[in-house]
Amino acid sequence: MPRRLFLLLGFSAALFLLTVAADDPKKTAPAAADWAMNGTIIEACSCPMFCQCYFNTEPAVHAGEQMHKGHEGGHYCKFNNAIKVNKGHHGATKLDGAKFWVTGDLGASYADLEGDWAVLTFDPSVTKEQREAVTTILPKLYPLKWKSFTVAKDGAIEWTANKDAARASIDGGKTAEVVLKRMQGRTDDPVVISNLKYFGEDSNSGFVLMPNVVEAYRVGDKAFEYRGTNGFMITFDIASKKPAQSAMK
Repeated sequence: MPRRLFLLLGFSAALFLLTVAADDPKKTAPAAADWAMNGTIIEACSCPMFCQCYFNTEPAVHAGEQMHKGHEGGHYCKFNNAIKVNKGHHGATKLDGAKFWVTGDLGASYADLEGDWAVLTFDPSVTKEQREAVTTILPKLYPLKWKSFTVAKDGAIEWTANKDAARASIDGGKTAEVVLKRMQGRTDDPVVISNLKYFGEDSNSGFVLMPNVVEAYRVGDKAFEYRGTNGFMITFDIASKKPAQSAMK
C-alpha cells in the first residue's frame, strides 16, 4: 500500500474514533493490541565493512561511480535487509516464520531521521493479518521517515544461514539477492560486534560480521549491485511492552 494512502486511511480511522467518543463520552477507543517480534536479519549494504551508519548519521563516501546520481559528496547507503521472524505475535496473530524484505537507500544523511526510499516485499506465504502486523511493527524497528515508501508485488523469499555463510533472495535472485561469507577471525567462530544498538530494537544478540559476496536489487529504476562491501547477520527483539533497562542487552 502506498505510504500516502496508508497514512490517509490511518488518519480517517482516528478521526472516526474521535467522533464516536465525542458523541458518547462513555465510549473509548479499543486498546491497541500488544505485540512482540524476535527476528533474524541477513543484511548487506553498499558501505565498506563495517557500515559507519551504525556509528554516524552520514553514510560512507562512495567516490566516483555514483556521485552524479544526486547524493551530495557521494554519501549513500543502499541496502537489502532480508528478515525472518523466529517468534512473534500481534494480538492473536502469530508471526512465527513470516519472511519479508526491505530494500532502500538511507541517502546522504539521516540526521533528521529521514531516508531516501524504501521498498517492502512480502513472501507470498505471509497472510493478510501478518502483513498488517508487520506494517505496524516495522516503523518501530526502523523509526525513519521515507521520502518514498512502497510495498512491492510479492516475491518468493529464500532465506538460509549458518555460522559460516548466509544467502537470501527474492524470486531466485531475479529481483534481489544477498550472499554473505563469514569474516575470518582468530578462530573459526564468527566475529561479533556486541553492545551496539540496531535502530529501534530493544535488544540484539550482536552483529555477526559477514562481508557480502554480492548484494543486489535488480528491478526498477533504482536497481543496484555491489560486491565485497558490508554484510552481517543479527537477531533482534522488539516489543510493545518494553523490558526493564537492566534486562536489555
